[in-house]
Amino acid sequence: MQTLPFRYRDQRLLLGERTLVMGILNTTPDSFSDGGEHAALDAAVAHAHRLVEQGADMLDIGGESTRPGAPAVPVEEEIRRTAPVIRELRRSLTVPISIDTTKAAVAAAALAAGADIVNDVSGLARDPDLPQVLRDWQAGCILMHMRGTPATMRSLTGYTDVVGEVCSALDDCLHQGMEQSGLDAEFFMLDPGIGFAKTAEQSAQLIAAIPRLRQLGRPVLMGPSRKSFIGHFLDQPDPRLRVWGTAGACAACALLQADVVRVHDVPEMRDAIRIADAIRPYLS
Repeated sequence: MQTLPFRYRDQRLLLGERTLVMGILNTTPDSFSDGGEHAALDAAVAHAHRLVEQGADMLDIGGESTRPGAPAVPVEEEIRRTAPVIRELRRSLTVPISIDTTKAAVAAAALAAGADIVNDVSGLARDPDLPQVLRDWQAGCILMHMRGTPATMRSLTGYTDVVGEVCSALDDCLHQGMEQSGLDAEFFMLDPGIGFAKTAEQSAQLIAAIPRLRQLGRPVLMGPSRKSFIGHFLDQPDPRLRVWGTAGACAACALLQADVVRVHDVPEMRDAIRIADAIRPYLS
């Protein structure tokens, strides 16, 4: 199986031998499935430790909801929600920590607090200063495909060929990111943006297209956790009741050699992924 390198700061991971689990920590009051649960510093830190104890290989910390229709959060508030948590976690944890933000100032504050990676759902399209922050900190970066903003993305699902268009857009985004930041390709990971300006059927197509996405030469992160496409196929409106559906999606991602899967429910997804990883070498 092809391994792909991913760099951040002075670290270099070889991804592809198994699917890594990225645990989600939302310090927001309004995220779509866990808003308000970990908004306080002590609660956030305790939950992050719990995720790592349960098997998370990485953590992704966000202070602004990207659910459909979510309002923007001021820079100062987003920093207040995330930087103290990262600072506290960096004292006690060695796993890579990602900051989920589109804002250069938030990313800089998080990296100064000890984060390693910037997870930008806009694919570096929202803040022209963010590439310089990546360069200054030699930070890893996850580039996600998205059309519009959380407020508008539901109306932007018109594709002629969703897989081809997303692959092309991510390839362009990667090369622009390299040019703007001065970092080489190994500092970037790609995310097709499941559920972001995608219908349920389009999200399913993009999961099936993981091998094609990996042909772009970069590791692929998939974020199916509790999302509306699972609710669509299961007729389940409550995100908290989509755990088994998420496990099915994560197993499919692992079988198709996703490098990282970003999830809320770490122990359940870890087990589903481990079984899929055990089966994957025997696929013809």
